[in-house]
Amino acid sequence: MEKRERLETYLESNDLDSVWFARPNSFAWLTGGNNVVDRETDAGVAAVGYDGTTLRIVTDTIEADRITAEELPDLDADEVSIEQFPWHDSSLEAAIAARVGSDERAAADVDVPGVERVDPTPLRQPLTKRDRERYRRLGQETAAAVESVCRELRAEDTEHEVASALRVALSARDVEAPVVLVGGAERAQQYRHYTPTEAELGDYALVSVTTQRAGLHASCTRTVAFDPPSWLEERHATAARVEATALAATQAAVGDDGAGATAGDVFAAIQDAYDALGYAGEWEKHHQGGAAGFAGREWIATPDHEAPVTAPMAYAWNPTVEGAKSEDTHLVTADEVESLTDTDNWPTTTASAVGFELELERPAVLTLEG
Repeated sequence: MEKRERLETYLESNDLDSVWFARPNSFAWLTGGNNVVDRETDAGVAAVGYDGTTLRIVTDTIEADRITAEELPDLDADEVSIEQFPWHDSSLEAAIAARVGSDERAAADVDVPGVERVDPTPLRQPLTKRDRERYRRLGQETAAAVESVCRELRAEDTEHEVASALRVALSARDVEAPVVLVGGAERAQQYRHYTPTEAELGDYALVSVTTQRAGLHASCTRTVAFDPPSWLEERHATAARVEATALAATQAAVGDDGAGATAGDVFAAIQDAYDALGYAGEWEKHHQGGAAGFAGREWIATPDHEAPVTAPMAYAWNPTVEGAKSEDTHLVTADEVESLTDTDNWPTTTASAVGFELELERPAVLTLEG
């Protein structure tokens, strides 16, 4: 109901008759289902439209029965119409265009002849109660999978081997992994995006994932050490404090006194934290994260970024400090910062925000025998 109210407001304020979503994350946002068969295409195999009264699912004759039976968990049969077109006779975009009358105005999140474009990101914020419940389950299962793999690592494991183990552990929990990064000691210091190679882990490793289920995305990073460098604990603690600062600034932005605060305001707090902790300019070497939800990042904060900070909303901030990283997905409200990717089964360290009265328990470096 809440999502339909947002769509009704969007239609009214933009003088539109209908709005259509064919990209996987927005299809999942509105239906709870998955319209993906081929991951190399921008659009899925089905679109969902709303005209102010009815949800309309448009798909071809190959997919209609499966989509109806398996991919519409949040929709009752009397709430939606299923409209098929012959697989050999049309494209999904053409099928959408055919359902927009010549005297109607419509918008879509893919290119459709004669139809305007809609940016679905603002519509997906903030998260609904149902989305938040799903997010908690996804976050806990993501962290459980990552941590179970991390506890079994050995210094001689290769990055590729670890990445494969992560994908298996996540898949066993019905969780997809659009992003799997594994950086051994050498490459984690060289690169901020440590895509897996045949290199062995060595003295320590950073393991980062972004997962997806039912359109929602969760990100987390864990650090495992065998023979940790002398500087690792300090840099890890610094990254954790910058992350805590980002979360504190996010919460302040959505509080009673934060009306009108933007992503740029949170980013300024991140810059100040790096400066105060002795790593001025470190933010220039990697993006710092931002709002999460029905994309790995609904937006990524930058200096002077004007995106509004909303709540209740998920945020995944991911500061890095010269070979160290701190990252989890949190649900932020005006009253609480809740870690979604938390199992209570990993060592923690207390991280104090810089310039804010917030302390958070953050994952510590796990030291294992090599």
